[in-house]
Amino acid sequence: MVSESKDHTTATAKVLDEVFHIVRERQQTLPEGSYVTHLLQGGVDRTARKVGEEAIEVVLAAKNKEPNEIVAEVADLWFHCVVLLVQSGLTVEDIYRELARRHGKRPSFQDKAEAQAQLPSSREV
Repeated sequence: MVSESKDHTTATAKVLDEVFHIVRERQQTLPEGSYVTHLLQGGVDRTARKVGEEAIEVVLAAKNKEPNEIVAEVADLWFHCVVLLVQSGLTVEDIYRELARRHGKRPSFQDKAEAQAQLPSSREV
């Protein structure tokens, strides 16, 4: 099983930033023979379709309970998501900000359970 210690978290996050910068550079230079160039030239539709395909492959890997396969498929999914971000004029930092905004703002497990347990009144049935 693949795992990572907290000591590598910052360094590992930088890899995603580096991939973003490489994709952005390829968007500007469109090197011949590059897979990123192929995706970019196909437009958002091509990349979005790849994101969907990769998401399905993540689900299948998870159902197969194959940790290394899950890691490989999530890496493919994240890569294609980065390409989609670049095509959409967004950045990895936009995602980091959104995740940070959401952190701690979800209802607690108890609040969710109570909300789900509320039954409609007899007038609503």
